[in-house]
Amino acid sequence: MGVLEDLLSGVHAGRIELVDLTATLSERTPIIQLPEPFVNTPGFALEELSRYDDRGPAWYWNTIHTGEHVGTHFDAPVHWVTGRDGLDVAEIPLGHLIAPAVVVDMSAEVVADPDFLLEVAHLEAWQDEHGPLPDGGWLLYRTGWDARSDDAEAFLNADESGPHTPGMSVECARWLAEEAPIIGVGVETVGTDAGAAHSFDPPFPCHALLLGAGKYGLTQLQQLARLPATGSVLIAAPLPIAGGSGSPARVLALIPA
Repeated sequence: MGVLEDLLSGVHAGRIELVDLTATLSERTPIIQLPEPFVNTPGFALEELSRYDDRGPAWYWNTIHTGEHVGTHFDAPVHWVTGRDGLDVAEIPLGHLIAPAVVVDMSAEVVADPDFLLEVAHLEAWQDEHGPLPDGGWLLYRTGWDARSDDAEAFLNADESGPHTPGMSVECARWLAEEAPIIGVGVETVGTDAGAAHSFDPPFPCHALLLGAGKYGLTQLQQLARLPATGSVLIAAPLPIAGGSGSPARVLALIPA
């Protein structure tokens, strides 16, 4: 129990800080909007079953209505056609749900350009300063987009030409899928790809290339600004939905206080 006691002692004594990276689920949670003829996911909703009344005098409970990919959620490889033979969300190895994480902060660049794309050169420069990306860990891509999450229109940021949200280039997605030692990418936006990624070759390269390589995605994260560039431990806990392509998830970070 020594190592676990040290962990609990660190948390309780304030030497280890817990940061909740999860957006609260509600009917106001923004959801991705696909054009016709594609089917869109439903949003999140609660249906009350009883609340200390004739339907149940001593208890309050609800039915949950939601899509798998609503709010802060986990993308399993099987979510995309390139990963169709890969793991579903119930099959993710438990060891992958607790892993080291680093933060690449491009929020200043996104202020100037909401269509900003992360490139391999940015990651190379980051590694020159901070060291290599974590083997078996997460790359968390901070853009500052979580500041928009209470306003669905600003969060999706769409006009007649489509959504304008930051993401990564095809070359960057391919490098992360094929060469980087990470197990997945986490973002603050509604999906791991840029808003304009439908026009890329291949379309939606973060989904196509990373999920096709058996890696994972985390979306709609919050509070990445509170995390250091290196030294975090990420806990990502999706529901183990048999055959599921993904799941809403509670995502926590442990950082040195």
